[in-house]
Amino acid sequence: MIKIYHNPRCQKSREGVSLLEQSGKEYQVIKYLDTIPTKDELRHIIDCLGIKPENLVRKNEAIWKEKFRGRLLSDEAILDAMIQYPKLIERPIVVNGNKAVIGRPKDKIEGILG
Repeated sequence: MIKIYHNPRCQKSREGVSLLEQSGKEYQVIKYLDTIPTKDELRHIIDCLGIKPENLVRKNEAIWKEKFRGRLLSDEAILDAMIQYPKLIERPIVVNGNKAVIGRPKDKIEGILG
């Protein structure tokens, strides 16, 4: 099943959900600020995206700037930071099996709906 990691307060995230609704495909909405992904879930997402953990971080968030920017962090430490502060996780993320995209721009989502 297709999953979208969603923040209802984010316009891009709402656009992603709307695109999934229009697709007619079955999907699950995960409000990741309420249901924080586990470290294994984050690892799976990162593997599907084909990126490093640091590339899933919203680096303009105040929390990142105050607590982490400029520090040399291991991948594990970055995963821990995203779990402790889920606001740091880029959004929306759409996962379909072993494929995933960060839905910015939303057109990227169409590419994995298959």
